[in-house]
Amino acid sequence: MKRVISISLWLLLCIPFFTACVQEESTPNGTVEVEGVTDRVQIGITFDTFVLERWIRDRDVFVYTATQLGADVIVQNANGDVERQVAQIEEFVRQGKDAIVIVPVDSYALREVIGQVNNAGIPIISYDRLIQNVRTDLFITVNSRMVGMEMAAVLKEQLPDGGNVVMITGPEKDTNSRMVAEGFREALRRSNLIIIDEIMVRTWTPEYGLHAANEALDRHNQIDAIMSGNDGLAGFVVQALSQRQLAGTVLVTGQDADIEACQRVVEGTQVMTVYKPIEPLAARAAEFAVRLANGEELLEVNETIHNNVGDIPFFSLLPVAVTRENIEEVIIDSGFHLREDVFRNVMD
Repeated sequence: MKRVISISLWLLLCIPFFTACVQEESTPNGTVEVEGVTDRVQIGITFDTFVLERWIRDRDVFVYTATQLGADVIVQNANGDVERQVAQIEEFVRQGKDAIVIVPVDSYALREVIGQVNNAGIPIISYDRLIQNVRTDLFITVNSRMVGMEMAAVLKEQLPDGGNVVMITGPEKDTNSRMVAEGFREALRRSNLIIIDEIMVRTWTPEYGLHAANEALDRHNQIDAIMSGNDGLAGFVVQALSQRQLAGTVLVTGQDADIEACQRVVEGTQVMTVYKPIEPLAARAAEFAVRLANGEELLEVNETIHNNVGDIPFFSLLPVAVTRENIEEVIIDSGFHLREDVFRNVMD
């Protein structure tokens, strides 16, 4: 944990100097071009969205690290549109990128375009979400099953006598969301907590989150805890609870350690979030992308994960549960968020 914290702090200190020196250009198709020498390694990365705070961190650390390692990066944002993402990947192939990194909008919808990438001989990294039904060269993520298990562990500690739990999970096309849910269910099997309902949102967009929260509260008279698939959903759950004067009485979990979630943790309306070592993850993904682009083997990647067509090389980092008791150490001391921001709404 101390090593993760030190890496995070170092990266956060370095990124402002990098961004001050790099000229970025936003274009209608969502491209951010990082200028550099044309004979350097060329990497394309396409993100599902930048709606969530964490993806901006991923982007900045990835670009910084890859640039330091001698690569130029083009970043594209699909804005939740799978067809747009497919077009972006096709453009990477046309441009002859040396490696392509993908945060998939839909893990099941990229088989054909990934086939084009494979035929072009370009290495592919499936980033944070496992692309299904087609070969990729690497899947790198924070261990999602462990995320769900950390959520469950906090609820078991807070509700030792048991209680009713509702799960509000992410969309079916998000393989990480499914893994989080699997880990959560597994960790609750031998406990006094009972999962009375599970609602799967159609997409991560705000309207679905608030609707799911109200649906759960309308459907059940007694809810002791709500497992939320991420901090964005947790925010809508807390909003719905507040409207019914229940905020702080129903335990709410989340993940990503977004600043608003950390504020809710210290305020007492969200019992926990999960810190995912995003900076080390993005830095390692950038390192692997550069090495694959240069034709190097990733000898330290010694695990695999099945994606319906075969075993994909798999590298993961471990998450950390964040509660009111350890938020100073995990979030503030690491520099992930500033103390004044976390405690902004709490009186000293």
